[in-house]
Order: sequence, then structure tokens, then C-alpha cells
Amino acid sequence: MPQSPHNQLAEMHNSAAHAHAAAAVAHGKGDHLAAHELSQQAHEQSMNVHRLAEELAAKKANSNKA
Repeated sequence: MPQSPHNQLAEMHNSAAHAHAAAAVAHGKGDHLAAHELSQQAHEQSMNVHRLAEELAAKKANSNKA
């Protein structure tokens, strides 16, 4: 069964949060190169979630107008 858009967004958001936490741990251990890479991944994931949320909101708004 396919995930609902809300569940998909929540899962993507959790993945980005995990990447942010992993970056913080790496930074705390002094592994700044890994922390930087993980931070970039987290940022990309966060931006993807944001874009998808905007697309879904726009579709919802358009479907309510019809």
C-alpha cells in the first residue's frame, strides 16, 4: 500500500533530522570533514521535504478551488 503524502513527508523529515544529528555527533568528535558532508546531506534532504510540501499544498489548494 502506498504511503500517504503526509506520512512520506514525515519520514523524509525524520531522515533529515537524523542526518543533522549525525553531523552534530561527527562535529563533536572533531571529524569536521564528515560533519560537513552530513550537514550538506541534511540540508539537501530538508530542501527536498520543503519543495514536496509546497507542491502538495499547491495541489491541495488547486483541488479545493475546483
